[in-house]
Amino acid sequence: MAEITAATVKELRERTGAGMMDCKKALGETQGDMEAAIDWLRTKGLAAAAKKAGRTAAEGLVGVSVQGNRGAVVEVNSETDFVAKNETFQEFVRTVSQLALVASGNVEGLLAAGWPAGGGGTVQEKLTSNIATIGENQSLRRAAVLQVSEGVVVSYVHNAAAPGLGKIGVLVALESSGDKAALEALGRQLAMHIAAANPQALTGEELDPSTIERERAIATEKANESGKPADIVARMVDGAIAKFRKENALMSQLFVMDNKTKIEDVVAAEGKKIGAPISLNAYVRFQLGEGIEKQTSDFAAEVAAASGVKKNPEPTGSPEPANA
Repeated sequence: MAEITAATVKELRERTGAGMMDCKKALGETQGDMEAAIDWLRTKGLAAAAKKAGRTAAEGLVGVSVQGNRGAVVEVNSETDFVAKNETFQEFVRTVSQLALVASGNVEGLLAAGWPAGGGGTVQEKLTSNIATIGENQSLRRAAVLQVSEGVVVSYVHNAAAPGLGKIGVLVALESSGDKAALEALGRQLAMHIAAANPQALTGEELDPSTIERERAIATEKANESGKPADIVARMVDGAIAKFRKENALMSQLFVMDNKTKIEDVVAAEGKKIGAPISLNAYVRFQLGEGIEKQTSDFAAEVAAASGVKKNPEPTGSPEPANA
């Protein structure tokens, strides 16, 4: 049996693009025979694709679809922006956003949904096939659906890479019996505002309590530095929190189109104009990769860990003075 070293694991990875642990296992299964290990990995194509999940996928596309009074938005991630330009990847995101209209906004349910073309199978199976074909990890990260009983759901994609696909996708749900064309126009303007202003909630009362507490702690620390009496400090903190709620809740934000009218007033004014009340029921804003911590890897440490070899320890002892 040939010796399995960090170097042979690294070579196999470079030749196949397979995951580090897969390469180590392949060499173990084939007694260290490089060519046999390559064949072993090729026969385990799906397993190799699954192992790529260890690589951070923070690029990709957001896709939106609207049909009737229902809209869906999905985020599908890849490892590099290059894949987002791949037609196969784009078609996958577009189809998944359309499937979400009927499959729901639940990722697990969407992955289990049937793929509409190419011999059937599920969305998950199609995704796994794409990973093997394209050679990068991809993942369906999240999905959401909005619906109104009467009115419109409007979509908007900022800086679209293709129709319905881009880096920021927005859905706006407007409930109203008013003219559909007018509602569509208003919804698009609101969606553009949401893309630009990035509200954190529909109203101030709906902001995440943990976010408010964090802001309160920051405001309190700043106010205490003023040296003013406790009652003044308390009012300063309350004022800061009120300002934060106003600036981060959609309905109280100033409309980006004029920077002076609150969104709730924009909606009310349009309702009067078309002769029917309008309720902005909900919105969704997906920005590609938000909340994903992109990782940097130490390749040498990865090789050593997979091969059971420890890196040389850092030198101990006091360093020589810089100006010695």
